[in-house]
Amino acid sequence: MTTTRTEEINAILEPIIFNLRKGENLLNRLSLDTYTNKAVGPYHSSIGEHFRHILDIFDCIFEGLSSGKVDLTARKRNNHIETDLQAGLKYVASTIEQLQGMESLSPSLIVEVSDDLGLGMVVTPYTLAGAMCQAHSHAIHHFACIGYVLESLGEATIEDRFGYNPTTPEE
Repeated sequence: MTTTRTEEINAILEPIIFNLRKGENLLNRLSLDTYTNKAVGPYHSSIGEHFRHILDIFDCIFEGLSSGKVDLTARKRNNHIETDLQAGLKYVASTIEQLQGMESLSPSLIVEVSDDLGLGMVVTPYTLAGAMCQAHSHAIHHFACIGYVLESLGEATIEDRFGYNPTTPEE
């Protein structure tokens, strides 16, 4: 049985959207004080900062699609997203909308991804599927950080398996 390009890209987009909706559901239950709280160490990053960072990575991919050049260091870093819960929710909704608009793209589309890995810029050819999978894995990692922040603040608003990689065994 052969799969269509739409089925192939949707196999990647659907779990990303599913997890971003989990994040959206979480944000809808948070207070502004919790969203902006930086009290939890060791990094003292707020939930708003984590969400902004997660979505900026997806935005870099969206911005680079037309040129085929994705620069992961060209994040917009809109601080307003970090401190305004409603702006954060709009950013999540916009990201989901843009992901839904990608279903006609080929997952095997090659994009040049540039990033600073710590010793300077590196440019690497990725498939669109690879770039999207990396952005998704990155989001899950930050969701785990958000879960740690919430737990440390005594918040009980975490959905089941929020921030867990799907391959993590259930106990």
